[in-house]
This record gives sequence, C-alpha cells and structure tokens, in this order.
Amino acid sequence: MTADPFSPRPTPGIAASTTELSKVYGSGDTRVVALDRVSVSFREAEFTAIMGPSGCGKSTLMHCAAGLDSVSSGSVRIGTTELGTLGDRQLTELRRDRVGFIFQAFNLLPTLTALENITLPLSIAGRRPDREWLDRVVSMVGLGGRLDHRPGQLSGGQQQRVAVARALVTRPGIVFGDEPTGNLDSRAGAEVLGFLRDSVRELGRTVVMVTHDPVAASYADRVVFLADGRLVDEMVHPTPDRVLDRMKQLDTRARTS
Repeated sequence: MTADPFSPRPTPGIAASTTELSKVYGSGDTRVVALDRVSVSFREAEFTAIMGPSGCGKSTLMHCAAGLDSVSSGSVRIGTTELGTLGDRQLTELRRDRVGFIFQAFNLLPTLTALENITLPLSIAGRRPDREWLDRVVSMVGLGGRLDHRPGQLSGGQQQRVAVARALVTRPGIVFGDEPTGNLDSRAGAEVLGFLRDSVRELGRTVVMVTHDPVAASYADRVVFLADGRLVDEMVHPTPDRVLDRMKQLDTRARTS
C-alpha cells in the first residue's frame, strides 16, 4: 500500500528543510551555480530571515524550499513530505493547502474586495473559510473596517496586510515571504513585520522571509546568511546592528573574492 504523501506526520519541530540542495542554471560557459549544497532546517513556530549579498541565492533558496522552483540535486521537504516524490498535481495541492506566500508585489486581484482576495485560495479549492480562524486573522492584521474595499482603495501597507491574511487563511504550516516589505515605507513595513511575528507567536505559524534589510531581519528569531550560493552563518536573537555588521563582512568578502 502506497503511503499518502500528505498524511499528517510532521517531524517534530521541523516545518521545512533542505538537504544538500543545489540549483544550477545553464551549462558550459553560461553555467551559474545559484545554490551549492545548502542544508538548512526551518523550525516550527519560528520566524527565520534569509540574508546575504545581492545574487547570493536568497530568493532561489526560498523558491526551492517552497516548491516554486525545481532543484538540480539534493532534496526539499515540507514536514516529512519529500517534494521530489510528488507529481505536478500533488505539488500544487501541497502549495495550496500547506504553504502560504507573501511577495513584494502584493499580487491582489483589483476587481475583488479585500475579503474576496483573502479567501481566494479557499474559493479556488472549493472550500469554505473557517469563520473563527478568518476572524482571528483579520483581527490580527487590523483589517476589520476595510474588508469591502478593493485594492485600489487601500494604501500599500493595507494591501500587504491583505496579502498576509491571504497567506494565513488556509492555516498553512509555513509561510514564505520574498521581500514582503520591499515596497512599503518604514512605518507600514514595521506593521507588516509585526503581523508576521504575531502570526508565529500567537497563531503558531512558521515564517521564512527573504530580506536585504537589517531592521526587517531583527524581527526574526533567527537569521541565516548565504554567500556565493552557500550557507555561511547563522544568528539567533538578531539586532539591526549585529545583522548590519555581518552583512558588511559578507559584502566585503563578495567584492574581494
């Protein structure tokens, strides 16, 4: 009997992981190694930031770990599910049901209200929202008075709040954010980062965020640093100054290598 790849048997404490993950683009003279044997785990109910110099492979790591991009070698797991064993339909279902996504561009549908955008993943899956969970998420991101507004009637910060709520509405085990505050001013960005941190502490979600901003990274419980496609360092209880100092070291190394 074949095991159900979606059976709820998560490894205790691990929401997602990569093992010896490599990603290569092109071949011959155009060959680029974006990721070089990266092994990293993202623990349940923890907020992790991924940082490193430009072109170090941050977004590639996130996209591979989230099942948005294929890998050249190595493995990726969500819980205990090995993504390389899944067909296209199974992978789509896993991303829909067990993973949330937040991007720098808000990716909201302009003709839908905020509420309709939030519940869109459930509508596509033919599922009704859990009203208690939906109310909790909407309350956490402070959107109670804006649910009938369309994106064009909302500020950038409010639109990203909608995107955060949309990522959480399916109760995913893990949420990936790719520069989620990159298009926001500092105040709106701080609000969104606060919501992501609250989703970990109050809702028990796991958040993995790619960022270039030391202040944004300081909201995380842990920062992992990449350089030249490799995992080179890790920091717990980060502060903006500590993160900035480490980034300066990596940038200097990148320029002199």
